[in-house]
Amino acid sequence: MRYREVIRMPLWLSLLIYFFLLSLVLSVWAALGNFAALLVLLVCTGLQLLLYLKTALKIELVGEVLNIGRAHIELAYISECIALSNDELRKLRTRDADPAAYLDIRFWCNTGVKIVINDVRDRTPYWLISTSQAEKLAQQITKS
Repeated sequence: MRYREVIRMPLWLSLLIYFFLLSLVLSVWAALGNFAALLVLLVCTGLQLLLYLKTALKIELVGEVLNIGRAHIELAYISECIALSNDELRKLRTRDADPAAYLDIRFWCNTGVKIVINDVRDRTPYWLISTSQAEKLAQQITKS
């Protein structure tokens, strides 16, 4: 494995979501009592943990294959990898976006990479990926 990164939800966002879930628990407690509130608290806590784990973005470069989430591509089909700053990423995911592009972005991550695809069988022009180490990822992809 040449590169591995896991981008998880920041603590402030996780706590904000949990606060909203706790307000639901409080409402259930006021309407139905202690036992129902305890059940809803357990369900909401489990839901929060599941959300935290499922929203993680895993980026791995293993041998000649780039794995991003559940997607993967061989490095032979990548023609270019460009590290993007915050402003460049924001423009590329909104105003300058291509509807055919593959996006795996997280709004809490400020930088990313644009991976240009060179495969005649694939109509996807590029992948837009969030990463906190854009320069390092782009360097690792273009190295081979």
